[in-house]
Amino acid sequence: MTRNIYLDNASTAQVDPKVLKEMLPYLGDNYGNPSSLHRLGRISKNAIERSRKIVADGLDVEPSEVIFTSGGTEADNLAILGLAHAHKHKGKHIIVSSIEHKAVLDSCKKLEAEGFSVMYLPVDKNGFVSSAELDKTLRRDTILVSVMYANNEIGTIQPIKQIAKILKSRTDCSPIFHTDACQAVGALSVNVKNLGVDAMTISASKIYGPKGVGVLYINKKYTVEPLMLGGGQERGLRSGTENVAGIVGLATAFQISENKRISESERLAKLRDYFLKEIKKNIKGVTVNGGMKNRLPNNINISIQGVEGEALLLLLDNKGVYCSTGSACSSFDLNPSHVLVNIGLSLALAHCSVRFTLGRYTKKTDIDYAIKVLVPSVERIRSLTSVRHK
Repeated sequence: MTRNIYLDNASTAQVDPKVLKEMLPYLGDNYGNPSSLHRLGRISKNAIERSRKIVADGLDVEPSEVIFTSGGTEADNLAILGLAHAHKHKGKHIIVSSIEHKAVLDSCKKLEAEGFSVMYLPVDKNGFVSSAELDKTLRRDTILVSVMYANNEIGTIQPIKQIAKILKSRTDCSPIFHTDACQAVGALSVNVKNLGVDAMTISASKIYGPKGVGVLYINKKYTVEPLMLGGGQERGLRSGTENVAGIVGLATAFQISENKRISESERLAKLRDYFLKEIKKNIKGVTVNGGMKNRLPNNINISIQGVEGEALLLLLDNKGVYCSTGSACSSFDLNPSHVLVNIGLSLALAHCSVRFTLGRYTKKTDIDYAIKVLVPSVERIRSLTSVRHK
């Protein structure tokens, strides 16, 4: 019998039943517009502000510094475009890592078309930026630096605190430091004061919350140019009637993830290591993409020599094992992953990549089943490839 083994939690995670329970009242009886002054409106407004405080307390920031968005992509866009436009009078130089999410990279391309200068900081073969290299790249007109906390494809965790210290120590420039932390919440500490960042992106769908809602933390001392205009919601930075149920769901998911963070990270790291050991034991020609040290506890990204990632994904899907070949946001792009290319993988190996990301509901029996169907799937593809080349 085919089972459903979900190993694509970096793309989106199943909504936690406790999160759904908290959301339901705002999809039913409590339907008021938060901007309305009547009782139903006030109920919705109060729910938003309670949620804002929950997130602010978890980040160790002020509630007024938490801006709710439609997700991680909008939050990244608002951070990069909004901060760059608001501070261009100070300079037009921006630094980002070369393995950022497309939400950051495409925002930077737009800025380049507007006359900004963007430096794409390279990473080493394990997927890490060099703090020393970043220090050398800073200029007097550098206004913004964005380095993601943990990579969505290969799971590498960047030295955010170290980068923040370098930026704060410079006397010739004072760039704003943004980090995309969508993959980090629930696995790593996101205490803003400890990390030293000025802006941070969070997505609800990565932490067992609903799709279509996210957070951008912005230090109150920085001005931001809004991308959306209208009713002036979210301090005028994100106009539009708020997604009340989504915001409540995000806050609940965030709180649960923070409470489970340490124990769940330990559990997932053990499962991940067991899974990887079984893969290597049963399949030849496996390359692990990204360093295993300073890596998210749930992430396995591998290339299997001679096995195209898309073909393997389809065979596994047919057997009820769900994974991906990279970022879900780029799943219909036939080009190889920019992350894998930037860590030095050949185009051939990049096309042979597959990503498994474990989650809160993953059990050892799920891993055992995944191995059971993975091994013959790899053998089948290799046999077909061998026949085709004869």
